[in-house]
Amino acid sequence: MKFHFKTMDFITLGLISFTSLLVYAYYRFLKKTLNVPPCPVRPWPVVGHLLILKADQRPQFKQWREQCGDIFSIYLGSKLLVVINDFDLIKETFVKRADDFSDRPVMFIDEIMGHRGKGIGMNSGHSWKEQRSVALSILRKFGFGKNVLAERVQEEVSHYLDYLSNYDNKPVDIRKITTESTANIICSILIGKRYEYNDPTFQKLIMEIENFFSSNKQAAIIIFFPFLKYLPGHQKIVQTMNSIMEILKQFLILSKDKDPEDNFIASYVSEKDSRIENGEATTMDEINLLRSVFDLFVAGTETTSTTICWFVLYMLSYPQIQKKIFDEINTHIGSGRVPSIQDRPKLVYLNAAIKETQRLSSIVPQSVMRICTNNLTIRNYTIPEGSLIVPNLDSVLLDKKIWGSDADVFNPDRFIDTNGQLKKPEEFIPFGVGRRVCLGESMAKTELFLYLSSLIQRFHLLPVHPDQPPPMDYIYGLTMIPKPYQLRLIQRA
Repeated sequence: MKFHFKTMDFITLGLISFTSLLVYAYYRFLKKTLNVPPCPVRPWPVVGHLLILKADQRPQFKQWREQCGDIFSIYLGSKLLVVINDFDLIKETFVKRADDFSDRPVMFIDEIMGHRGKGIGMNSGHSWKEQRSVALSILRKFGFGKNVLAERVQEEVSHYLDYLSNYDNKPVDIRKITTESTANIICSILIGKRYEYNDPTFQKLIMEIENFFSSNKQAAIIIFFPFLKYLPGHQKIVQTMNSIMEILKQFLILSKDKDPEDNFIASYVSEKDSRIENGEATTMDEINLLRSVFDLFVAGTETTSTTICWFVLYMLSYPQIQKKIFDEINTHIGSGRVPSIQDRPKLVYLNAAIKETQRLSSIVPQSVMRICTNNLTIRNYTIPEGSLIVPNLDSVLLDKKIWGSDADVFNPDRFIDTNGQLKKPEEFIPFGVGRRVCLGESMAKTELFLYLSSLIQRFHLLPVHPDQPPPMDYIYGLTMIPKPYQLRLIQRA
């Protein structure tokens, strides 16, 4: 292959070189004049620290914390990213100073899709506050944390277990069916119905959500190099988002005219119309509704299914813990009925094992980024306006100063006090902190209890090969999912 350089090529190279020098000078200027948090190594011109970031940043961030302290910074392109470690510092930053550190950066996909300032997950300011408040109000009405939600979950769990019973003593990877099942619960809330697992529309939605997660990591790079949005490489995530939105628009058409008591979409439309008729100023509109439905669907599916898969993996590696959980279920519930949400206070050891799963798997090790809208100070360091800031939840959930020298070992007993009661340590923050804490926390807790109590009650979970449990490895991404594994499910007598 031959390359032919023209005058324009040399001009382009010259501009790139000149830009590199300017960016490098900017790095030096920031460090000297603004006292930004320390960097682990000097950034490269233009790219910053991007070239030294590893595919799995968890051990790298741990090393940089040891090197730089509880607050350090890296440059991603010309963007400063400040990483906050340690529970007290995270609480000080994102709880006590929530007014300063609650806004989200604008994602290029939201600009392209016309979603800037829309929805819940990546929205900011007044619009975000109204959308979050409306969503919480509707979800509470549908029984988040109450018996109404629990009944919907129990119905879906029954379908889930019946499906798994087809694999009695046969090797099976439960990841796909678990994702589909948890997605069905959020569907029942958003649109008022559940789907058969093989429904084509449902399957397409699940596939596109998975595509979104796999491509979103690459798309995030455009935050740091905005000019890349003009290149064709980002089209995959745009196509994925368009496909998802087309499906959600069909959901809206099917659901918006139903009884507001039936589903989230109809309830949102009813509330929007009421505010408009009363002459109230509101940000509620169809795009905000679509984006909120997308945010709730993603949040209500991926993290719960991933936590279930981690729990099962731990049960394969710790059969004595699985037996103790089953014995507890057998003592308090027996085999004559399925577990209900009213049983939750009785099953202390199961609840402790669920908490320990969330702590040790730490499936969202770095929470979603925030952005500084003013020049701010943290622990005498300057955080310039426009800087990105992220809480490193790993630094809390895996901290040996908090959880003991065996913090890297699965041990539910750390969540049980000397009186046999469930502990609720404030350092347990798998759902995040501050105003951006996970909207679906109460729903996730209900789901995890009902899925896992029912699963252990009905099946004995075993490795495919006796005494050879799958390795506890993960795939680094937006969530830390376990590497694919199989198990055997033996129906209990």
